[in-house]
Amino acid sequence: MSSYELVLLAFALAMDAVAVSLAEGLQLRRPSWRDALFIAGMFGLFQALMPVLGWLLAFRFADLVSEATPWIAFGMLLVIGAHMVRESFEDDDDHHGATSVVTLRSVTPLAIATSIDAAAVGVTFGVLEVSVAPAVTVIGVVTFALSLAAVFVGARVGERLGRWATLAGGVILVLIGLRILLTHLLG
Repeated sequence: MSSYELVLLAFALAMDAVAVSLAEGLQLRRPSWRDALFIAGMFGLFQALMPVLGWLLAFRFADLVSEATPWIAFGMLLVIGAHMVRESFEDDDDHHGATSVVTLRSVTPLAIATSIDAAAVGVTFGVLEVSVAPAVTVIGVVTFALSLAAVFVGARVGERLGRWATLAGGVILVLIGLRILLTHLLG
């Protein structure tokens, strides 16, 4: 795999994380640098770790991983997205307090759900004889940088759109989950 192909792969893998980072920014409206760096760091970390996991498990559990992961990602994103949609219909006083917390517990499921496709890519690393360390470094760094920017872009839009931004963020998460599931079922 050439360097050019690797960078394109990294951008492609990062798109789900970028969309969710945008949704997080929509929800937060005024993220601190700490929150934005934490979100982007978690997404970059999981996007880098999942191909390693896929590569390690490639020959032992490839069939099981490829069948179950789309359903897991769909379920996680559906639950989180539905929660955001529900929050968008709450009173502004309740809604404001609920959207301003970024924790390990709230970000980890999103990072896992958006990086499951990276595990499947890791399975192909063994077959294509890809040098794993440089590949996952590029994937992690690209995801981090794009996700960091997306949090702040989402926040700017969220300030202007209020509760509609939270609704849009929830719908985006549900649609990403559906796309992952439909790609698996129809592909």
